[in-house]
Amino acid sequence: MDWKGLSAAKKQTALRIMQSEGCSCGCGMKLAECRVKDPSCGFSRKLTGAVVKETLAGKDAAAIRAELKRISEEPPPVLDDAVTISTAGDPVLGPANARMTIVEFSDFQCPYCSKAVSEVKEVMRQMPKDVKIIFKQFPLESHSDAEFGAEASLAAQAQGKFWEMHDMIFAAFPKPLTRTLIFSFAKQMNLNIPKFTADLDSHKFRARVMAEEQEGEVAGVAGTPTFFLNGKRYNSTFEAAQVLPVIRKELAN
Repeated sequence: MDWKGLSAAKKQTALRIMQSEGCSCGCGMKLAECRVKDPSCGFSRKLTGAVVKETLAGKDAAAIRAELKRISEEPPPVLDDAVTISTAGDPVLGPANARMTIVEFSDFQCPYCSKAVSEVKEVMRQMPKDVKIIFKQFPLESHSDAEFGAEASLAAQAQGKFWEMHDMIFAAFPKPLTRTLIFSFAKQMNLNIPKFTADLDSHKFRARVMAEEQEGEVAGVAGTPTFFLNGKRYNSTFEAAQVLPVIRKELAN
């Protein structure tokens, strides 16, 4: 979950609601448990997102529970309505003229983001001419080294090697993203180490990371990984076998 903007007291209010209200997907778990154990569940994603939104708006617990009751029986669509997401300058893989653009908001310390890497590659392997992937930074507060990993990946991008750093970081999961580990990757990639060091030590890319987080929040990102297919948030498990039919249907339309 992304808790940005919530005071400690409001976070506790939101947590109590998530830990006491059941998920409407039929799993029998409370919202918080479902969100942790089944992060692909569109129901818990929608409902926990609503809890955070209503808490930020200053609603009390009773009002929030009433809103959950109202929306809990509405099944989340596989794809939401399209939103505009800026991708200028972001790392991209795939043909420039691809008909399907997948935007991924990700966190380098997220276990589910790590698992998604192979699924994304499989989607691109099966549709090499039709799909491109764009990576957006969304380090969660709960992952202490995620922002450092985000900045390091962008410092590598500045030298034309974002995807090499991306792959090395995720391949090393769940190792902590220490400075020693990141610099070992930088040396393996033959980066300009003085420039890489200067970019990290000056936090040259911190503002960009924060801007992408804010952009994600506006687009409806509540956790990682979150994928958008041609601007439409995808609300199901990102596994090649499940997402490929959705992509093909979108392209057919």
